[in-house]
Amino acid sequence: MKLEALWAALAVARQAAEEAGALIRSRWNTPVQIHQKGAVDLVTEVDLAAEAIILRLLRQAFPGDQLIAEESAERRPGERTWYIDPLDGTTNFSHGFPHFAVSIALVDGEGPAVGVVHQPLTGWTFHAVRGGGAWRDGQRLGVTDRTTLDLALLATGFPYDRRTRTDDPFAEAAWLLRRCGGLRRAGAASLDLAYVAAGWLDAYWENTLSAWDVAAGALLVREAGGTVSGSTGEAFDLAAGHIAASNGPLHAPLLAELRAARQSATSSAP
Repeated sequence: MKLEALWAALAVARQAAEEAGALIRSRWNTPVQIHQKGAVDLVTEVDLAAEAIILRLLRQAFPGDQLIAEESAERRPGERTWYIDPLDGTTNFSHGFPHFAVSIALVDGEGPAVGVVHQPLTGWTFHAVRGGGAWRDGQRLGVTDRTTLDLALLATGFPYDRRTRTDDPFAEAAWLLRRCGGLRRAGAASLDLAYVAAGWLDAYWENTLSAWDVAAGALLVREAGGTVSGSTGEAFDLAAGHIAASNGPLHAPLLAELRAARQSATSSAP
């Protein structure tokens, strides 16, 4: 797609994210209906209402595009596909913890092309188009220039099925925590990636993810000058379910430590 078309698509995505964000903001710290999709995987009426706003605006503007949203049954990618997480950080939202976002991305045959991550409470809108840079509102984003992990601030997340997994979903985090400057687990992948793009985090990795969690954020990091791959070092694939994102210089060291963590966990397993 031409850059002009991407900017036009971004305008619609921003409108959708910010309208959904306004609804979310109005319902924060108010009673909401909460349902469990899994042992610790939640959905609220606010997720569904925010998703409905986004789907309506995208369908009106791009009737030929495929839409894949977290709470929707639609799951077939097409030539142009929108990936939508209407409320990334539902658990945070349902507890009143002020860390959650709306994430919207347009993906074509070349990968993520448009990305928006909107934080309703702060009003921040992180956005990017392929070849057009990454921005937070009017400020251009850029990753850090840190070259060693010892003082780096990293982020990660843990899978929803962590109570029943036979492997150790915390081994990588425990390993990296001993080797970096700090480790955060705030519970919203899209914001973790946006913060790497903004230079507020040096790197982030996570496993067991969905495409709507990371499609927008991956583009933000790349357009801010960072590096994105799978968490085991292969080329980034939205369908793979795992990601490593960094400022660039830290990417090889991060991947090396993740490999070492997995090897250590395997060798010590009973």
